[in-house]
Amino acid sequence: MDYQVTSDALQGRVILITGAGAGIGRQAALSYAEKGATVILLGRTVKKLEAVYDEIAAMDAPQPAIIPLDMLGATRQHYLDMADTIEQQFGRLDGVLHNAGLLGVLSPFDQIDEKSHDDVMQVNVKATMLMTQALLPLLKKSDDARVVFTTSTVGHQGRAYWGSYAISKFATEGIMQVLADEMSDTKVRVNAINPGGTRTGMRASAFPGEDPDTLKTPLDIIPLYVYLMAPEGVEVHGQCIDAQPKR
Repeated sequence: MDYQVTSDALQGRVILITGAGAGIGRQAALSYAEKGATVILLGRTVKKLEAVYDEIAAMDAPQPAIIPLDMLGATRQHYLDMADTIEQQFGRLDGVLHNAGLLGVLSPFDQIDEKSHDDVMQVNVKATMLMTQALLPLLKKSDDARVVFTTSTVGHQGRAYWGSYAISKFATEGIMQVLADEMSDTKVRVNAINPGGTRTGMRASAFPGEDPDTLKTPLDIIPLYVYLMAPEGVEVHGQCIDAQPKR
């Protein structure tokens, strides 16, 4: 599908991106800013967020903001406070890209480590849910709000040794479907993207022997991410879309 949008499609929009310091999150932040959005960069490594901030500051784009937050240790109150800060600073929130995620340890099912499993579920499922809950009142005030979750091919069809990560992505798709159904009569559009094999640090961790040059870059798949945040994507709701559909 062709995900074309106008050059200023995100003008005036405020969009929060989690995991914005690297990979797909970084590219989404740059592309959203390039299309006119004010982006809020959330991540746990301030140095990486500052590097993305500087890249955006060098563009002819609205000034971004940084929220350093480790989703592994954050509580409901952290997210409520964050929502208050966003409202005070920007007065609005039009989009959230839930991009941050933990891979955990790939292992046989009977060897899934409890601590690692809890960490993956905390970041990929619970933190994402708590953050969305805290931000919903603000999103509902927008004339055209978007929530985009990140899933995986192993969140559609379970695969051996993908354990906690696959389980977390099945849960992510469940969250998306439940929320989308509840938001059907509102101005909040809710979807999920499966990026597919993309040249990122997480992919390299999962497939250390793979040649990264055989993979698409975050820039290659970013048109879908922009489209779902833009006016052009307003009719898409409750969908799980593969950024690299099988031919």
